[in-house]
Amino acid sequence: MKVPEQTKVEKKQEETLTSPVQESVKLTQAMLDQVIHAVQDHYRQGNKNLELAILDQPIRVVNGEVMLQVMGSVQEEIANKMRPDLLGLIRNLTGANQLSISLEHKEEIQDDRPKLYTNTDKLRFLREKHPALAELQRKFGLDVDF
Repeated sequence: MKVPEQTKVEKKQEETLTSPVQESVKLTQAMLDQVIHAVQDHYRQGNKNLELAILDQPIRVVNGEVMLQVMGSVQEEIANKMRPDLLGLIRNLTGANQLSISLEHKEEIQDDRPKLYTNTDKLRFLREKHPALAELQRKFGLDVDF
């Protein structure tokens, strides 16, 4: 038996009127803090270490917007690829439906100290830091390049 079009439309209108209206829930920092470990575990189980490096940075929530800190274009590209999955995961875990993700570029801190690559460089650095080491090296005849 075929149902007339008018009754189909009426049923849909009734369903819309009787179905509960979902309140809009804005994501807060406290909500994210409660589920961040579950989010990290999800990526850890998938062996997604590059995504984990982004999630290990401090994450802030401002007006329902998740602020991810990225360093460089590689992390920016990874964050853009993981954005849909991360949004869905946070929505499912928190129940928040008003949230977005934005990226915050963080500059790497430049270290003015020279890099210590060789054993001789490392020993020289330690002797400057601890003068007694030079005396011990002389007294016991220690050599780093053996």
